[in-house]
Amino acid sequence: MDSVWEELAPGVVRRRMPGWDETVGAVAGSRGVLVVDTGATLRDGAAVRREVCERFGQPVTHVVLTHPHFDHVLGTAAFAGVEVYGAVGTAELLRRSADALRLDAVRHGVPADTAAEAADVLVSPHHEVSGEMSLSLGDRRVLLANIGPGHTGHDLAVLVPGSPDVVFCGDLVEESGEPQAGPDAQPARWPEALDRLVALGGPDAVYVPGHGAVVDAAFVHTQRAALARRFGEG
Repeated sequence: MDSVWEELAPGVVRRRMPGWDETVGAVAGSRGVLVVDTGATLRDGAAVRREVCERFGQPVTHVVLTHPHFDHVLGTAAFAGVEVYGAVGTAELLRRSADALRLDAVRHGVPADTAAEAADVLVSPHHEVSGEMSLSLGDRRVLLANIGPGHTGHDLAVLVPGSPDVVFCGDLVEESGEPQAGPDAQPARWPEALDRLVALGGPDAVYVPGHGAVVDAAFVHTQRAALARRFGEG
């Protein structure tokens, strides 16, 4: 288990999932564990839930979805009984797009029956974030910030204060390849979303991309400039 979970700060870890290299994170407090994104299948979600419970000796109490793409949300039903959070508008989007997510998962290589199983029980957020929302895990607080649109119309970042501060960026930041702008992206607004992201975390934070290795604020600034050149700014 330690070989796949990378410690970012005390009680804060992340895993790069097999297959699509998407990041799944976990933040432990005295009264539970918050998981960031849930993987591309129910099996992925179940494995994440089991592993973080074993690692921290605490139940998963919160799930935060950084954005509504299949590789970040299709494992959510494995977290039955857990409070789920997303950016405002995510719940309605997921309620009406389960079939589109299933098809996207299959196009990217998820077996058809596996994708259908996850889509059939797709979980929409119970709580939506417009602006910022603070969550308590007992002895620590985590800040959710709706800083999009950019990569999608519903991008949520997670700030974990500590030594160092850690920011889970979702796919607003990608390290292992060029940032992907699909049909639901708002690319002209993406650079200003990265401005908000760096303002949230500050110059000394650890930034956790949706795909790839952990980066620093300088990397985010560089990616912001590249996106502005590529797409312009609205």
